[in-house]
Amino acid sequence: MLESSELPLDEALEWDARKERRTGNRNELLQALDIRPTRIVAMGGGTGLPMVLRGLARRADPKLGDPGLDITAVVAMSDDGGSSGRLRRTRGTLPPGDVRNCLVALAGGKGTSPLSEVFQYRFAGRRGLAGHAVGNLLIAALAELKGDFLEAVRVSGELLGVKGRVLPSTTSPVQLVAQMEDRTEVVGERNISRAHGRISKVLLSPRSPPPVDGLIESIRTADLIAIGPGSLYSSVMPNLLVDGVAQALCESRALKVMVANLMTQPGETDGMDCLDHVRAVIDHVGPVLDAVLINGALPSEEAAKRYALKGQFPVRVDRRALISAGVVPVEADLLKEGSRIRHDSRKVARCLLKMARSGL
Repeated sequence: MLESSELPLDEALEWDARKERRTGNRNELLQALDIRPTRIVAMGGGTGLPMVLRGLARRADPKLGDPGLDITAVVAMSDDGGSSGRLRRTRGTLPPGDVRNCLVALAGGKGTSPLSEVFQYRFAGRRGLAGHAVGNLLIAALAELKGDFLEAVRVSGELLGVKGRVLPSTTSPVQLVAQMEDRTEVVGERNISRAHGRISKVLLSPRSPPPVDGLIESIRTADLIAIGPGSLYSSVMPNLLVDGVAQALCESRALKVMVANLMTQPGETDGMDCLDHVRAVIDHVGPVLDAVLINGALPSEEAAKRYALKGQFPVRVDRRALISAGVVPVEADLLKEGSRIRHDSRKVARCLLKMARSGL
């Protein structure tokens, strides 16, 4: 009998998808046999983490994918811009924006339900509530009502019917601090993105904030931990700097996979290749990565030229250099169809699930 391991990766992923669609009521079978679901922890923030979560949530839907899947999203808490920044300054709340996006992603994404659309609705205008997302206000209100931000996130997840759970990496109010190559320091995520200097190192202030309950255990018991994609220093790194996270990653038997960015980010990763991204993680928290998931498809020349005008260029990949650094490159077509250069959440989810169950 032909097995998916005998096929090229893209064909194997489609083979596995067809095979899983034939399994029927797999959730009941797993419960009857007392089989533990596949545990995936996804870490990040910004727009990259919700992309991963949308794909995984679809796979976790019993009607469409694989119900034997346990998803935990770990969200960076250093955001100080936009609606989240205003709520931090005016209400003293923790930043809800990235958490909101992850909750909606695990609920299936914007447009899957009226409540998801309401969560993502942003008030127009220039005064009062202008610029605020309804979900941000709701999470902030629940945090004040419950006196507990983590409980506010949990209740919001129940309202949305999320497939999995969302954990802020810490509930301590933190700021991101960047040490630049010219030896200056820039405080605040929003200011760092505007600094346009080469970043040497980032840290959290106060340093090593405590993790939320359940975070370290989730890392230790995971089958696969996905790190990224997203802004390397402002979305990916803050989670890794929380107290105990780096050690838990080192000790975890999970497969630790960095999902490589498709494009460089102006003001943050200008001129950096894939190995530079990997080395940045290693320099901050040690050799915690086993593999890096890279895109093997080429964007259109028209799209590449359009992005180049904005100072964004494809992240170069040197496979031999990655292997020499102790990280296994895993390549697949991860591009989403369309005029924008974006990851396809379904393709990324398929790859991560295959790696979680089959290894490298």
